[in-house]
Amino acid sequence: MTTCLSNAGAAGAANGEQGERVLWCERLTKSYEGEPIIEEISVELCRGQLVSVLGASGTGKTTLFNSLSGLEEPDSGRVFLRGEDVTGKPGRVSYMQQKDLLLPFRTILDNTCVPLLLRGVERKKAREQAREFFGEFGLSGCEDKYPSQLSGGMRQRAALLRSYLFQGEIMLLDEPFSALDAITKSSMHQWYKSVCRKHGTSAFLITHDIDEAILLSDRIYVIAGVPGKICADIRIQSSGERDSEFTMSETFIGYKRQILSHIR
Repeated sequence: MTTCLSNAGAAGAANGEQGERVLWCERLTKSYEGEPIIEEISVELCRGQLVSVLGASGTGKTTLFNSLSGLEEPDSGRVFLRGEDVTGKPGRVSYMQQKDLLLPFRTILDNTCVPLLLRGVERKKAREQAREFFGEFGLSGCEDKYPSQLSGGMRQRAALLRSYLFQGEIMLLDEPFSALDAITKSSMHQWYKSVCRKHGTSAFLITHDIDEAILLSDRIYVIAGVPGKICADIRIQSSGERDSEFTMSETFIGYKRQILSHIR
């Protein structure tokens, strides 16, 4: 079994236990029209972890995720899912892109059902299965509403539930909280961490928000340059709850200084 060090987000991580790698890539390189976008990138995700890919716009974060999800095939390098080579094979992991992409003409319940319907689940049963998660995802009472009737935070909850129903064990999240105001984002962070802990979800997260990366992640890959390359691999160690108080701690500030030094 292939293993890697798992940190605060996974069971037993605080004690430095090892967890199984579930999704990883080796030396991915991708160009568009002769212009290199990412070069020689290797990252890994362990079971139960949330791992961030942090970097400025234009460093190839989304290109990396398109390759990890199988939507695009890299020029070189391989992608592995639990040891199986899935390079260029879409549909193996859940991928929530930056915009929620909810269908405006479908109710929230029917929007969240889409992954189940695509798998051939009968519509009535798909609705029943999706409805079971509405309370847990904070969507109770929204079943018959349309996307235009919901706040940004509620739309993101619906999009996250839809992604979870596609394949909840491993998720790729492309800046899922970037469009939210600071107060809503903070509450969504706490809620999402609790959902991940309950279901043992493993997730790669794209973000350009340093605070968000430190608050949510067990591990942070910093990507920089053109073409984008991994310039730092930082493991977050925190024995306490990562809340608003944590953001004022010396530990938090130390991580932020370290990340900024690599980005600069």
